[in-house]
Amino acid sequence: MFRNSRLSASRFLNASTRPPAVAGTFYPDDPDELRQRVSEYMASADLPVALAGRDAKAILAPHAGYLYSGPIAGTAFRALATVPKRVVVLSPSHRVAFDGIALPTTQAFATPLGTVAIDDQARVSLATLPQIQLDDHPHADEHGIEVELPFLQVLSEQHGTPCPSLVPLVVGRANVDQVAEALDLIWGNPKDSETLILISSDLSHFLTYDQAARRDHDTVERILTGASDLRPEDACGATAINGLQLSTHRDTLEPYLLDLRSSGDTAGNKNSVVGYCAIAFHPKL
Repeated sequence: MFRNSRLSASRFLNASTRPPAVAGTFYPDDPDELRQRVSEYMASADLPVALAGRDAKAILAPHAGYLYSGPIAGTAFRALATVPKRVVVLSPSHRVAFDGIALPTTQAFATPLGTVAIDDQARVSLATLPQIQLDDHPHADEHGIEVELPFLQVLSEQHGTPCPSLVPLVVGRANVDQVAEALDLIWGNPKDSETLILISSDLSHFLTYDQAARRDHDTVERILTGASDLRPEDACGATAINGLQLSTHRDTLEPYLLDLRSSGDTAGNKNSVVGYCAIAFHPKL
């Protein structure tokens, strides 16, 4: 049973750890239930045979409540054959309007499964860019990064490895070149998956089931062919997706569509749906 455990932002903006803001609403706040739910989402995912044993360098995963988008997110995380050492998560800002890209000052993010440490080295590097704002406010109630973390934590538990360090970036009024510049700075070795880029984004919002299916199919086709001109109505994380497409190392990656569904396929009605996809970007062989 989900319980509302959301805390007021004013209680933790100056804390060293950002506590969960949407545990009990977007996902279970009971650790055992959360662990079981995430494990089931990943276990039920099917991957193409061609991707077996291969690690993704970047993934695109949805960020809605698990009841709606959890199975699609689970498919995205199954694209990780091993656990990366560092994960850069980019989410659109759903609650706070600001210029640039927000990086928190806290030392860790918490979920009911424990804490995920912020990568201090990456924070120091990114802070040299003018578009990066050291600001906790956009992160305080933002769900787009938080809902991805239990997947990383459970994946780490299953592999018996430490949880990756985290580089949480909330994208505000930034342009795609600014996002691409930030990604290039912390991309890491382009030939390995030590650093994973995770774009947190849903697709279309509040169309009918059939309208969303057509719109989202077209959007995914554009992503797979390298388009960098997605609009917010195509995907709420359009700026982050476009920035990934314009990054210096993007041409070393090959995208694979793993899952494409909507809330009308999972737990919602078909009159007004939100679209979700899972896409993995693997280094070219």
